[in-house]
Amino acid sequence: MSLQYQLKQGNYHLYDLSTPASKVTGEHRLRLMTDTVAIAFDVHTGKLHEHGNPLRIHSWASNTRRRLRAAGEIDSANSIVVVSGPLPVDEINKCLRITGYCRNLFHRLPNLPHGKRLPH
Repeated sequence: MSLQYQLKQGNYHLYDLSTPASKVTGEHRLRLMTDTVAIAFDVHTGKLHEHGNPLRIHSWASNTRRRLRAAGEIDSANSIVVVSGPLPVDEINKCLRITGYCRNLFHRLPNLPHGKRLPH
């Protein structure tokens, strides 16, 4: 499955590029529409775990941390980080495409532009 976020009308749209484009709209299958995006990943390796609607991702992270701690895997639980907000769509897509890129994003987060600003 090849996923890609696009910013349209102030919302993030997640498209499945592995589906055929619609003959009517020319767009691929829409999998998600949300006003902000959350990304859950391993802070040490940058491995992407989950992405999507912030409520779902924060819930996933809390439940996963709880299960890992209960299994005695404290370090693994503590390495799960969630970043959410109006992130730049190109940065989100790099996290989906490039293994480990989330770590890079995390370190550059304070200097990233607001994700919903239009380029000049």
